[in-house]
Amino acid sequence: MNEFRVYLRPVSRRDRDEFIAAMRDSAPLHNPWIISPTSREMFNAYLKRVERHDHDGLLVIDKASDAIAGCININNIIRGTFLSATLGYYVTAAFAGRGYMREGLALAVEHAFRNLGLHRLEANIQPENQRSIELVRRCGFRKEGISPQYLFIAGAWRDHERWTRLDSRPSLHPAS
Repeated sequence: MNEFRVYLRPVSRRDRDEFIAAMRDSAPLHNPWIISPTSREMFNAYLKRVERHDHDGLLVIDKASDAIAGCININNIIRGTFLSATLGYYVTAAFAGRGYMREGLALAVEHAFRNLGLHRLEANIQPENQRSIELVRRCGFRKEGISPQYLFIAGAWRDHERWTRLDSRPSLHPAS
């Protein structure tokens, strides 16, 4: 895939209304895997979280329409000798099943490794979420194992498969 149909940009306050509307429309698609921000209060809390130094909130934007196609969060960024983060992502219903998130995730991986200097990315996915598993597999992630009762989602502790991607560039000594 030489030419991407999407680009990434940081989420901001100006995205609030479009983001909330897209997430409300997408709630049936996201259920039961995640609960995305569908109110002003939830969006404001989300924005506050991704503005911290240990998180990065990126929107996947369709180049043709400038519409939000999805969201990718680089969470729990750890520096030092670990240089690792976890990923969270979700597509909007209007762009689901058309490869937009595959393109967005490829760009986000590149951003995490090149711009943020990370070495390891981890996506934790409920085993029943086959579409998400197939997405990370297509993006070069490999399964490391199962994490029992890993995240509390929709009122219960849920098991997750742990999928990782490592920066393939020659090792650089990280700053401590």
